[in-house]
Amino acid sequence: MTHSPLILPYAGITPKFATPLAYAGDGSAILGRVTLGRHAWIGARTVLRADGHDVKAGDDFHAGARTTLHIAHEVFPCIVGDRVTVGEDACVHACIVGSDVIVGDGTVILDGAIVGDNVIFEPGSTVFPGKRIDGGHVYAGSPAKIVRPVEAGEVAKRRAAMLAAHESKAANTPASAIAASSKIDSSVFIASTARVRGELIAAASTGIWFSNDFDAGSGVISIGLRTNVQDNTVIRCTAQGTAIGADTTIGHNVTMADCTIGNRCLIGIGSHVAQGTVVEDHVLLAASARTQPGQILESGWLYAGNPAKKLAPLDQGKRDMIAMIIGHYCQYAMDYKTAEQALLKTGS
Repeated sequence: MTHSPLILPYAGITPKFATPLAYAGDGSAILGRVTLGRHAWIGARTVLRADGHDVKAGDDFHAGARTTLHIAHEVFPCIVGDRVTVGEDACVHACIVGSDVIVGDGTVILDGAIVGDNVIFEPGSTVFPGKRIDGGHVYAGSPAKIVRPVEAGEVAKRRAAMLAAHESKAANTPASAIAASSKIDSSVFIASTARVRGELIAAASTGIWFSNDFDAGSGVISIGLRTNVQDNTVIRCTAQGTAIGADTTIGHNVTMADCTIGNRCLIGIGSHVAQGTVVEDHVLLAASARTQPGQILESGWLYAGNPAKKLAPLDQGKRDMIAMIIGHYCQYAMDYKTAEQALLKTGS
């Protein structure tokens, strides 16, 4: 399937566009309860996914390659104002973003955050859940903090530069090349815009989501029962390979090398898991965290920061959240698998 963008309904609701898209890059996907204003520009492999709530963006929305917009199931929508420009490999998740906002490359904005108008986020910023970002300032860091006021005309100038940079790039989506030795359960969902190369072992009810990019190298990528690897995650292996346990969630826009992830873990949005990392069972790695090569994350703990450090024991509330996400994603996977099969049959 080579639709650009891939457009799928969710629960009978199809994306809505005020005008035809100005551009949709190769491998992009717009899914479910998405509403876009006039002249939206969607970069290659970008995912706008609205299943358990709404995603709405105003006029002149512009998203660079490998951007993700998503929601929190029946809790928070993702609402974006007019003239919002999002850089590459960024994630805007279950939050409210005002108008005339620049979201730099690799920035993560998390659940329940509220961003005012006329804001610039420097690349690599993180807005943690529930934070309020006042308008009229430049922010940077993880967590994002005020650097200085926005200068007159600065948002428009940055927007123009980002648009020119994005429009100068063209990205193709090579086809998957799954090794013949792979073992993939018939219930597994592999999104049509995902790319998988090399040997894959995927247990029942596994989800490999939109625009994921896996390369097992000479090793194996192994994913356990009911585990989901969310949109725009990149896994790059050499000889060791990557093993992910059961009932684990790998968040959006995560980058992983050869590593081992245990059972019932949550690897947060935009985090980086370095080569040789071992994540034991029942671990939560916070959004935008970065592990060190060979680091061991001990069972039953929350880790955060760069480099990732042990913060607090994993309480029952966080354990319950991890379990709840698994249930939602197993249902999402079945629904999208059905929708993609229907699209393939119709050829539309």
